[in-house]
Amino acid sequence: MSFQNPVFIPGPTNMPEELRKACDMATIDHRSPIFGKILHPCLEGVRKVLKSDNAHVFILPSTGTGGWETALTNTLSAGDKVLAARNGMFSHRWIDMCQRHGLDVQIVETPWGQGLPAAKYEEILRADTGHDIKVVLATHNETATGVKSDIAAVRRALDAAGHPALLFVDGVSSIASMDFQFDAWGVDIAVTGSQKGFMLPAGLAIVGFSDKAVAAADTATLPRTFFDIKDMQKGYDASAFPYTPPVGLMNGLKLSLDMLLEEGLENVFARHARIANGVRRAVDAWGLELCAASPDVYSDTVSAIRTPEGFNATDIVTHAADTYGVAFGVGLGEVAGKVFRIGHLGSLTDVMMLSGLATAEMCMVDLGLDIKLGSGVAAAQEFYRANPAAAHKDAA
Repeated sequence: MSFQNPVFIPGPTNMPEELRKACDMATIDHRSPIFGKILHPCLEGVRKVLKSDNAHVFILPSTGTGGWETALTNTLSAGDKVLAARNGMFSHRWIDMCQRHGLDVQIVETPWGQGLPAAKYEEILRADTGHDIKVVLATHNETATGVKSDIAAVRRALDAAGHPALLFVDGVSSIASMDFQFDAWGVDIAVTGSQKGFMLPAGLAIVGFSDKAVAAADTATLPRTFFDIKDMQKGYDASAFPYTPPVGLMNGLKLSLDMLLEEGLENVFARHARIANGVRRAVDAWGLELCAASPDVYSDTVSAIRTPEGFNATDIVTHAADTYGVAFGVGLGEVAGKVFRIGHLGSLTDVMMLSGLATAEMCMVDLGLDIKLGSGVAAAQEFYRANPAAAHKDAA
């Protein structure tokens, strides 16, 4: 790999130099007032990115996986029932975590490439007249398949069924890159991490709780210590953590939030959508297809691209790394060897994306696929020329 080349994986994402430098700071006394000047802007900034007026934000030294565990252990007890669809590797992993914690998971098996089945959720919730289901899990953006699901539709399913279950959303590869409306969608817990849309190294789990979710911690009995939100809130009230905080990462997060909000959230979302649309034009020009089943579920942060039957898609990723020093994502789980993934989120521009598309083309031609060199790049160029990145230029 070459550190001079951008990465095109769905995370960790490329880091702007100013964010890298913000994380590289001198030691401070994290029990002094200076830490509060980092902590509180981070909490308020995340709340703005979530588009929430009232979310209780918790930032923990961990990753998105730790955020999942924070959601479960603070709100549930052993044996509680959870409803979840399995439509990709990351929804599968959250289900697996639930089962390891002794929760009773009702799984809706969903083809990989499709979005969450909100209508099926409603049917199951209507039938649950005793309200045994305590939580509905939803993966907003399934990173393994490049599929975005309609979280508002899941909330409508809960409301239509008149069901009191909490709604937990994995937004690890969507929040800070795609529109996420914590309040409007009635989300009870949203989970993300520092290494994707926030353009930072891995190391922070970033979680938003509704009032209802916070109240659930009063009766939840699953074991928790490191991820206990009550301990965290006591620390925050004193401008501190209940243990040693990751000061450098949080200093980076403070600057990341400033950058995102200065660019403007709608401009951030538009930039991701534009870059993603260029990638889709390239995929069409190559004569290939996305794993995502239809345009309404296309992700704006990652595209999983199917290769012809009998071709090992992982070879593209390996060849790109070995020959050109460029990183793409491999297929995971059921689509391993069937897709390669292009991440297009975080610190990325049209020009950077064109270099990734050009590299993917070279790899496919090198490996004998019937791809015309330059075809995908030209298709993306035409789209980017017709849809100039004016908002991003202003932010830069």
